[in-house]
Amino acid sequence: MAQKITMSSGSDKTKILIVDDHPAVIEGIIRALEKEPGFEVVGTALDGLQAVKQVKTLNPDMAIMDISMPNMKGMDAAHEIKAWKERIHVLIYTMYSDREYITSLFRIGISAYILKREPIKELVQAVKVVRDGGTYFSSSVRKILQDQLDALTMGDLAEVRGMQNGIAQLTVRQKEVFALLADGLTPKEIAKRLCISPKTVETHKYNIMEKLEVSSVAQLTKIAIKKGLIEV
Repeated sequence: MAQKITMSSGSDKTKILIVDDHPAVIEGIIRALEKEPGFEVVGTALDGLQAVKQVKTLNPDMAIMDISMPNMKGMDAAHEIKAWKERIHVLIYTMYSDREYITSLFRIGISAYILKREPIKELVQAVKVVRDGGTYFSSSVRKILQDQLDALTMGDLAEVRGMQNGIAQLTVRQKEVFALLADGLTPKEIAKRLCISPKTVETHKYNIMEKLEVSSVAQLTKIAIKKGLIEV
């Protein structure tokens, strides 16, 4: 049964929903997050259908979600959640490294994809990076994404021309911010590296997304990989 769990209180905390059909996995994630300040687990769900309901009821900032679950698979739940609230961060935490899953979820606009075979600290790191405005894909997942992008033909000329025209409109500073965002740096880290304010980075970020006609950092990463601006 889905339940509401509050680790701590405070409106400034990042609200998290955990979705997995194995209670032991949920408990493990909760224990790992309890050691980190600034997070609040507001609820849990045991399947995708519960996850969608909990998101609409609890309005979390993030949903940490498995793929293989009863009633509604994680992929379908992620798609419905992002359709309902595009700005929510969906982090996939699963044992599945199938290219089909990874690329399909990447297109939806997930913020992170971590494999359960990795140490739990990698999931915690992903949560921190996403909270700070970045994206996180474990090394093996990034390799799969690179292989998939390499395999894609560039036959869709409209997409290619649109991407090229959008990048051509970017200023020198916007191109710098674009590459750093796509490489997984948070706005705070970018501000420090470029000696500008985080607010200025956020302004550049939204101007870049508008010019490139994308709605997530994950999509910026996809474009950057295609253009060879970052390595994976």
